[in-house]
Amino acid sequence: MANWIALSDHDGHWFAPQGLGQPKGAAKLVQSGPDALMVRGSLVVETNVPATARMEPLFIYDQQGEWPLHLALHAIPGGGLSLVLNQGGLPLHQTINHSEGGRTETLRITYAWDAPRRWARLTVERPQDDCVISVPVSSPRPLRVMDARALLMPGPERYVSREVRYLALSAGIEPIGPMPSLAMDTPIATPDGYRPISKLRRGDVVLTQNDCAVPILHKISRVVPARGSFRPVRLRAPFFGLWRDIDVSPAQRLLLTGSEVEYLFGCQAVLLSTRHLTGTPRAYIPPVGQLITYQQLVLPGHEAMKVAGTMADSLFIGRLRRNRDVLSRSLLADLDRNSLPEHAKPVHPVLRAFDATILAERRVA
Repeated sequence: MANWIALSDHDGHWFAPQGLGQPKGAAKLVQSGPDALMVRGSLVVETNVPATARMEPLFIYDQQGEWPLHLALHAIPGGGLSLVLNQGGLPLHQTINHSEGGRTETLRITYAWDAPRRWARLTVERPQDDCVISVPVSSPRPLRVMDARALLMPGPERYVSREVRYLALSAGIEPIGPMPSLAMDTPIATPDGYRPISKLRRGDVVLTQNDCAVPILHKISRVVPARGSFRPVRLRAPFFGLWRDIDVSPAQRLLLTGSEVEYLFGCQAVLLSTRHLTGTPRAYIPPVGQLITYQQLVLPGHEAMKVAGTMADSLFIGRLRRNRDVLSRSLLADLDRNSLPEHAKPVHPVLRAFDATILAERRVA
């Protein structure tokens, strides 16, 4: 079930108490009125990270009056983020370092809170390399619905940097960690022919590289804002061997082989994220609504699956089962931990941004 109630980017702003994409008569996820509260929820901000020698604001909301609220997210020198939240004179300040592990392109920041449980967390994810950094936040307070709406809608109380790709608000606690990346109608090869991923279930068998038949351990699904690192990429047939166009998330990786791969990288096959294909004749950004549903398959090993004639990788979860904290906050949280595989490393080398761009350009030429 989707809990998204608001979305804002440089092209538009939407707020729907009944949920984005739902009819106005549908049951409300949050109530209206001056005293209505969101006792739990998630605020998601995805942003490009500016190279800065001083503290630079990414998002600021400041509302005075009977119910004062100040919320600010800043990029700070040295590779960090600072969150300041002050509700009714009770300040909360949390700093998190996102630069550990190398170069940063885009960050997705999630502030999730559950006031009755006196629990909250601030999470920074790097969508381009699956890095997750999460820190606890103590004693969160509920958020007034009218303030939640004002956070996502244009007004004199808020500032949004051009670096921010989108803001979204959910009435639930949104998961972190590995995310699905195939549209629901994506055809997956099985021994009985191609079937949409939406029709596949645990225990079904799919065909992987070299026509190996592999059982599905789990399938995950999530509705996300169709923006930023979740905005779909449409791969065009007949490129990559596709017999039809397919929509995937920018994080989905394709298996590429051939003489160029062997010459450039000294191996028979590599994985390339589809985010590096946008702007080429082989892929483009299709028109989208506010939300999109992605699905993915968990296989015993990290595999390249046959997808509409091309090869695309299954969900890579690494050794997530060993990290109980991240696992408990992920889409896999409700699954039997003992049923989860361990993926020591991707099935083939994953190209870095520069190498992926070079290979994509050579394939287009």
